[in-house]
Amino acid sequence: MNDFRLPSLGDKHHLEYRVRKEKTVPFLYDECVEFQRMPHVFATGFMVALIEWCCIDALAPYLKPGQGSLGTFINVTHQAPTPIGMKVMVEAVCDHIRRSNNVFWTVTARDECDIIGIGRHGRHLVEWDRFNQRVAGKEATLGHS
Repeated sequence: MNDFRLPSLGDKHHLEYRVRKEKTVPFLYDECVEFQRMPHVFATGFMVALIEWCCIDALAPYLKPGQGSLGTFINVTHQAPTPIGMKVMVEAVCDHIRRSNNVFWTVTARDECDIIGIGRHGRHLVEWDRFNQRVAGKEATLGHS
């Protein structure tokens, strides 16, 4: 059985990040011509990753060596553009814990002018050894090593 320590409901965590050019829409997939035509504003995909980063950091003090978390749920809006150089602040509030290894967060992302994203994010706590064995099993079915 898993032995995870967990945050408390209502616990908050904050993360700040200044947007660099490499975190704008044209840098999402260089194979996609349409992305290359879009403006250099903070990309939704990178905003989601920043939200995940905030929640990973929030869980870090509770995890033992060999434990980690994986994003398993995301439901967020991206409602305002953020230009290069502007700071983005993410707040995550623990709002639900299920089966003692699924932690959910209400998340809000703001830049220096607007709320740019709101929603929820869920992370599943894992033992890395067990998870890596599962991945290796899948790779074996494809003949990868």
